[in-house]
Amino acid sequence: MAKPKGGLTAWFGKGPKGDWVDISAPKKKGKFQACGRKSASKSKRGYPKCVPRSKAKSMTSGQIKSAVSRKRAKAQGVGGKPTNVKTIVKKKTNGKRSKKRNR
Repeated sequence: MAKPKGGLTAWFGKGPKGDWVDISAPKKKGKFQACGRKSASKSKRGYPKCVPRSKAKSMTSGQIKSAVSRKRAKAQGVGGKPTNVKTIVKKKTNGKRSKKRNR
């Protein structure tokens, strides 16, 4: 029987769209643990913040800390739905735009 090529297999498997890691659980030498955990009640690990490995490698340590703290600050699993937060937050501006004058 052929292995399926699309859907969740492509999303969570190895490859360009897959290979998700938990950025809240770093390993040595800049590596990360696989996304998820076996049991929420028995686990010592906090709630995971999962991103694709390629995204995790491109993030700075400050961005990782910010994303993990925002994820863990929100109530988890409200209404049986997963909790999503933005991985990278863009800074807000005051709404003022600098205008260049033509002279």
